[in-house]
Amino acid sequence: MSRRALMAGTMAASLAAPLSLAGSAQAQEPLRFGMAMPLSGGQATYGQDQVKAAEWAVAEINAKGGVAGRKLEMIVLDTRADPQAGIQAANRLVSVDKVPAFVSAWSAVVKAVAPVANDTRTVQLSVGANSAEIARLGDYTYTTFPLASVDITAVAQYAAKEMGKKRAAVLYINNETGTVAAQIYRDVFTKAGSQVVAYEAYDPRASDWTGPLLKVRAAQPDIVHIQGLVADTPQVIAQMRQLGLTIPISSYSAVYNPKLIEQLGKASEGVIATSLAPGAADDPAVAAYLARWKEVGREPNGLPYTQYLYDAPYLVAAVYGGLIEKKMPLTGENFRKEMLAIRSFDLPLTGKLTINDDHTVNKTVYLMEVKNGAWVKKAVVE
Repeated sequence: MSRRALMAGTMAASLAAPLSLAGSAQAQEPLRFGMAMPLSGGQATYGQDQVKAAEWAVAEINAKGGVAGRKLEMIVLDTRADPQAGIQAANRLVSVDKVPAFVSAWSAVVKAVAPVANDTRTVQLSVGANSAEIARLGDYTYTTFPLASVDITAVAQYAAKEMGKKRAAVLYINNETGTVAAQIYRDVFTKAGSQVVAYEAYDPRASDWTGPLLKVRAAQPDIVHIQGLVADTPQVIAQMRQLGLTIPISSYSAVYNPKLIEQLGKASEGVIATSLAPGAADDPAVAAYLARWKEVGREPNGLPYTQYLYDAPYLVAAVYGGLIEKKMPLTGENFRKEMLAIRSFDLPLTGKLTINDDHTVNKTVYLMEVKNGAWVKKAVVE
């Protein structure tokens, strides 16, 4: 072999080695997705538990080999449940971390962030927000959590038809979480032949609800439906009881958590809430999940929400798996295409999830009631 040929061969080998290493490194890069949740502020107790559930799922996926041999990586940013902070988090996830998809929650945040998702063709998965408007926020915002049209319809119909209530008062927080859901309750309850005798909004920053509650009391309802947030609803109920309103109270899945009973004690008796996920008695996987929480000394805040957050990384992993199998670029646009191509997902803690053409999902509604200091199943609405 000539010296020139030997040098050429040596140079080719030296160039090939870094290229091969680069290709190998690229193949092993983690598959990233975002998680924008409240880690501070008034909703932090709930956001932190939801993130913990998702972290457990990511760890378990990676312990089983990840996705096609690549690790799943979740980038967590704080939204404080504040729309502006949510926009900042979404912009960072899209522009800096370059994720094709991210998980969000809280209706006001999801709505504020939707334009970022649409403009950058990045999939926003709303996991826990309930405003029915979420289904109409554009091509790149989807929910994996049933919206208010599912569980609020169920609880309103149950109040009118099964409980025989004729006069309801609706008290709701004046933001995306409350306004649309309150309208759904009012429309469903009246369509069932009953009457909404009081319909009162309160400011999201309120710390006293005497004014609207006195109007509710004056209307003499036989049931009150409260559509608030997890932080304020127990306080509203406490003040309602102090004002002598002992009639039944219904709400939605935000209040279905142990903190309500801890905060209210006997005042929580008879409160009805919705749950959109099976409980420990319904599924052994949920029982095992709850046992894991009890190992850390407590139940999770907002149990059904944490179940959906636990399942979110499994949905992301399934979509990533499809993209890798089809050798498609890992972009937001392709993530959306593959997610809709798969359409139905079998998830560990919430069961089968099918994404509908109108960006909604349907689930069984469990009506839960506080009895003797514990949440018990009252009814199941398919």
